[in-house]
Amino acid sequence: MSYYQRHIFFCLNQRENGEDCCANHGAKDGFDRCKSRVKEAGLAHPGGVRVNKAGCLDRCSGAPVAVVYPEGTWYTFVDAHDIDEIVDEHLTHGRVVERLLLTPDVGR
Repeated sequence: MSYYQRHIFFCLNQRENGEDCCANHGAKDGFDRCKSRVKEAGLAHPGGVRVNKAGCLDRCSGAPVAVVYPEGTWYTFVDAHDIDEIVDEHLTHGRVVERLLLTPDVGR
């Protein structure tokens, strides 16, 4: 068994050259909300869920983005409700939130 059942990585990259990036689309708010909700749900422990910051995940045009491993499920999100749904469905119960999936063709 892995130390954590799941990791969720949030791109928090800020581009200096004015290019679009996750930091310009509320990525830090999503990260903070997820971290808080994972703790509230009692999932923040070995065998549970780890919420991680990440640099550029190279999917900028879908900003903001997060990815859940080990599944490799990519999400985009808009607000706290979206983050709550990811925590409640995927991180807690292992059910993919289809409406928030980032399509495979979305890149930088």
